[in-house]
Amino acid sequence: MPYHHGNLRAELLARAESVVASEGVDALSLRSLARDIGVSHAAPGRHFPDRQALLDALAIEGFERLGGELSAAVGDGGSFEDRLTRTALAYVRFATGHPALLELMYARKHREPTDEVRAAADAWAGVLLALLAESDVAIGDPERFGVILLAALHGIASLAAGESLPPAHAPDRLAVDAVQRLLRGSRVD
Repeated sequence: MPYHHGNLRAELLARAESVVASEGVDALSLRSLARDIGVSHAAPGRHFPDRQALLDALAIEGFERLGGELSAAVGDGGSFEDRLTRTALAYVRFATGHPALLELMYARKHREPTDEVRAAADAWAGVLLALLAESDVAIGDPERFGVILLAALHGIASLAAGESLPPAHAPDRLAVDAVQRLLRGSRVD
């Protein structure tokens, strides 16, 4: 096998995300990644001691990317509602664009997340909570409002990823509607 001169860790994570997206988490192994990238089967071990470490690193990277996209969406311009709407759209677009990665990020099937995974998850959630704490609208407890909003957005994204939304209900439009209804109530003007 040739010596790898690039950034092997980043290449392994990119290939792992691709495998998870196309074949699912169960198809992922360090040995197959090494073969796909063209390095020795031992090379991934320099970065990931085992498969779970790779999955954790992939989840952390996903949370970091999500946090970056939400931070960019929040920005510093516009009303609270505008900023919250942009943030909701960023979440739904990330979730529908990377459904397998998002599932991996939230998976807790066999063990509790590591401190690093939990910190990455808390960091992206902190972006949303910071925005909610700045609200000039009566939303009550920002954390509770955030959980309700996230449940709605995650549900929209899950339905969209599973192709279970009626054609007339685009995920972006539903995300905007969710924000408006949570801020104003369900009464239609």
